[in-house]
Amino acid sequence: MGIEDLVNQGKEFLEQNKAKIEEVLGSDQAEDVSDNVLDAAADFVKKVAPDSIDAQVDGVRENIDKAVGND
Repeated sequence: MGIEDLVNQGKEFLEQNKAKIEEVLGSDQAEDVSDNVLDAAADFVKKVAPDSIDAQVDGVRENIDKAVGND
């Protein structure tokens, strides 16, 4: 089985389970987990990157947060 076969199986899985995946991504639990992960990632980037990009990091974090969870 090659990479192309695996990619095709992944695509099929996503199509067959699209409604369930969207439901899970919109759940309270996904919101809590995503908030924790995004906060940790943003804090890390802010520690290692110049202060001048903090606002951009916050913007990216907020945009990603809007896509996952229910808040």
